[in-house]
Amino acid sequence: MAAFLLKQQGYDVLGMFMINWHDTTGTLAGDCPWNDDLIFAELVARKLGIPLKTVDFSEEYRKRVVDYMFTEYERGRTPNPDVLCNREVKFDLFVKAALENQADYIATGHYCRKEEIQVNGNRVYRLLQGLDPNKDQSYFLCQLSQEQLRMVLFPVGNLMKQEVRDIARDQGLATAERKDSQGICFVGKVDLPEFLKQKLHIRQGDIIEIPEDFPVYAEYARLHREFLKTGVGLAELAADFQYSAHDGSISGTHNGAHYYTIGQRKGLNIGGKAEPMFVIATDTMENNLFVGMGHGHPGLNRWGLFIPGEDIHWVRQDMEMRNGESRRMLVRIRYRQPLQQTVLIRRPEGLYIIFDKKQRGITPGQFAAWYDGEELLGSGVIK
Repeated sequence: MAAFLLKQQGYDVLGMFMINWHDTTGTLAGDCPWNDDLIFAELVARKLGIPLKTVDFSEEYRKRVVDYMFTEYERGRTPNPDVLCNREVKFDLFVKAALENQADYIATGHYCRKEEIQVNGNRVYRLLQGLDPNKDQSYFLCQLSQEQLRMVLFPVGNLMKQEVRDIARDQGLATAERKDSQGICFVGKVDLPEFLKQKLHIRQGDIIEIPEDFPVYAEYARLHREFLKTGVGLAELAADFQYSAHDGSISGTHNGAHYYTIGQRKGLNIGGKAEPMFVIATDTMENNLFVGMGHGHPGLNRWGLFIPGEDIHWVRQDMEMRNGESRRMLVRIRYRQPLQQTVLIRRPEGLYIIFDKKQRGITPGQFAAWYDGEELLGSGVIK
């Protein structure tokens, strides 16, 4: 659809297909591998009358995205490979390949928008949410730079998803009825433990249930009240809850704490409980998995998070916060999460984000992205 719309607008369009992953280990049966995607790309290119080139970035993708995934899971963190893929592959390697083919721009099918403005005589690019609130994909582009934004066009960002489907159907495009892509960027839907077993080996450990009345939670509630009154306790409010094997009771065993992520419910195999069990923390050093019962378990819900200084990224560098500054912003910590009201507080060590409402499943390794209205200003990796 991006190619079709650009052709309508008078652009000279060249299609380029990226092969980024060959291995099918851990992928779920029935998921379309890249060779199926290439067939659809060829059909669309033929229908639109545009040339199609193929480039293979699989070695670079493995080094920049997949190896990073393995390293983060081994550390007990949950990475977002789609954000990394956009920063490292689509808007880096792909851009370079496009420039080698004398391209002026690259275009993608992301549901987001770009706007050019002048700030103090300098050209600045704004990254805006897509008009379809249910398909906005700006979050996935939260690590882009001004130079990367300069090169990109988002032809479908002003359309609703149903409009895109309808136009594709009217034009007879082969992709009109295809399901939306899911899973890891360019790998597809996977059985994550099976995928991770390629490098992270099985290590049996204990599943430890933490009770709702664990003393840390009462202290955390007191800290929040104190912070609202005096502003004291910022670091503690944004820190992870810490647990040890002696803080709860053993409810089962697992095959490796590095296979799990905060908020996960499936794969625990714990029966006989009044409510579902959820992962509330992982300890990959001691290989312990900590769980809590019920959606409302205090261990699943926190007021704040912290982003170290070296992990802060500003799409709009002219809007960067100074040390000591605080600013009201909208934040999301996962794709499709409604934007949340927060205050951002910049300190020499990094950026603290304190939410107006408790947030469920704040996960180290994921990206928090902050917005001013519909514009994404920056992002960072949650510690």
